[in-house]
Amino acid sequence: MWKTILRRVLIMIPQLILLSVLVFMLSKMMPGDPLTGNFSQGQSAAQMAALRQQYGLNDPWYIQYFKWVGNMFHGDLGQSFVYKRSVTGLIGERAVNTFWLALMSTVILYVIAIPAGVIAGRYEGTKRDSAISVGSFILMAVPPFVFYLLGLIFFGFFLQWFPTGGSVSSTYNPGTLGYVWDRIYHMILPALVAGIITTPSTIQYLRTGVIDNTRQDFVRTARSKGVPDRVIFNKHILRNSLLPIAAFMGNQITMLLGGSVILETVFSYPGMGQLFVSSMTSRDYPVVISLVLLFGFLTLLGNLLSDIIMSIVDPRIRIE
Repeated sequence: MWKTILRRVLIMIPQLILLSVLVFMLSKMMPGDPLTGNFSQGQSAAQMAALRQQYGLNDPWYIQYFKWVGNMFHGDLGQSFVYKRSVTGLIGERAVNTFWLALMSTVILYVIAIPAGVIAGRYEGTKRDSAISVGSFILMAVPPFVFYLLGLIFFGFFLQWFPTGGSVSSTYNPGTLGYVWDRIYHMILPALVAGIITTPSTIQYLRTGVIDNTRQDFVRTARSKGVPDRVIFNKHILRNSLLPIAAFMGNQITMLLGGSVILETVFSYPGMGQLFVSSMTSRDYPVVISLVLLFGFLTLLGNLLSDIIMSIVDPRIRIE
């Protein structure tokens, strides 16, 4: 298994290099530059031209790329033109918010999806199965951003149960219990809607797995031997049905991390997704390139985690 992991890690290196080149080229093809529209009063066009020369914006894209790569190997992703600070520190702060939001969303996802999928599969054809399946199909048909907006309007503005933006109130001091609870309180609504809207695929995977495994020969053999149904279901049917869910877990986490762009924008949550949107509109290239490369790395890492998890829960697929 370790050889497989090492091989996958080595394959990730050229993939990330190719991604960085493509992202850098596309960013330079966008009209304007980070200084476009940032003329201050009393600042002439000659002064702006001097700034572009100072920041190296007039150099060919490949020269700018190799300079960026050289700085990246020294832990320097550049300076944000908008926030006037290092990209590494800026993304680091936002990544913490996105990570905890994605973690809470993942917990909510599996707390809802696993029981629902098990019930739907175990009681196939009943009213419970029909209700869960209809609910899943409705969620599949609703675009995520529409579901986010409905949740924000209903729970945030109409009922006013949750905050409608931000990650923490300014009235609390960092490190206090009130500060921690307020951060959790701000995450509940976006995590809840993100967790619910991502449940249909997991529910359907688990439902199908339970139904298929119930009809397998080893289940009929166990029943013929007089094994109790509870033991058959928990030890054989459920365990085998959870294998696809475990394999998909790594990708699911990275999807929530990378898919935070729309969620954080709708809820004005200061994470990597919101930072990406604001950096795109302001042409803050160092931030945009770093975030796209990070999202690409997370996608590759998710695939690797899925393979590792699957090889742990199902030894039959281990590659020696």
